[in-house]
Amino acid sequence: MTNGSIQALTMPKWGLAMKEGKVGEWLTEEGFEITTGEEVLEVETDKITSAVETPHNGILCRKVASSGEVLPVGSLLAVIAESSVPQEMIDHFIENFQQNFVAEETLEEDLGPQPQSVETDSGRIQYLKQGEGEASVILLHGFGGDLNNWLFNHPALSENHSVYAFDLLGHGGSSKEVGDGSIFTLTNSILQAVSRIGIENSNWVGHSLGGAIAMNAAKISPETVKSLTLIASAGLGAEINSAYLKGFSESQSRRELKPHVELLFNDPSLVTRQLLEDLLKFKRIDGVQESLLKIRNGFIQDDLQVSQWRDVLENESLKTLAIWGNNDQILPSDHTNGLPAHVQVQILEGYGHMVQMEAAMEVNRLILQFWENC
Repeated sequence: MTNGSIQALTMPKWGLAMKEGKVGEWLTEEGFEITTGEEVLEVETDKITSAVETPHNGILCRKVASSGEVLPVGSLLAVIAESSVPQEMIDHFIENFQQNFVAEETLEEDLGPQPQSVETDSGRIQYLKQGEGEASVILLHGFGGDLNNWLFNHPALSENHSVYAFDLLGHGGSSKEVGDGSIFTLTNSILQAVSRIGIENSNWVGHSLGGAIAMNAAKISPETVKSLTLIASAGLGAEINSAYLKGFSESQSRRELKPHVELLFNDPSLVTRQLLEDLLKFKRIDGVQESLLKIRNGFIQDDLQVSQWRDVLENESLKTLAIWGNNDQILPSDHTNGLPAHVQVQILEGYGHMVQMEAAMEVNRLILQFWENC
């Protein structure tokens, strides 16, 4: 919502199920100039705490929401304007916004796109589609994650694309049986799902384990992969934090799990109690623990990754973007060293393994810019 040179900063919607957020710490003060992409305040949801970035340039002229308030999605958090805008106009803008604001309906049918599933020879694969663009996109999460790992990226990437976020075998809403747990099995199940849904030549985006699967898909079925975006990707070097994989897959309580999950983020305070509870709930589903152990044991040996796919990137016709947080504690960012010259590499300072969540706006910008040239 805009009114000339006045802009509204509102409670974001992170994920289809988000209905409200708790206002946390303000990261900038009234009267300060802010620029697009700058973090303005923190918001806590039942999934994760994250910073709200401004999509506008201007002066943070009025904080409307207070720390500790729980507000519905779309609520007015702050007003951004040019320094020349008089206070009376700001007052009128706020009054008008509040009088006309209606919280979105919370009925399930009003939450927008819902997950679907497709049967493969390996089992059921769950996916969520957003967007109706002509070009299609595949999003693949990492070990122990699910399609919600893209909740800060999926909406932005789907504005002009048809974007499908998948749950890997053994994860999320997909079947918990993973066969031998190998990358080959995981890759084939996704390729078969993609084929049965009718998705053709696509831009593939993989985080961590999902990056290795995306590269393997390009090796097995090159006609399916138009481009690769690898985010903190596995499969580009031998080193990996095997203690994290062991701790994550074997932890049975919130106390045990918390220090391992905190390693995923540069800022460990982003890990909420609810996030940990959700992970434990997932890990206690029948078959999950066994599946995670199979995948882990098939992927690492003697604390090192057993397979690499750097050779896939030698193909100059396969446009590739690699994005990494320089403080990644799971997979080192120097795995991008020595990649072919045509591979674009972006190392983002001050972020960890979940860089697509911690630096969502910048990651989205980099990906969309990359796709323009694909």
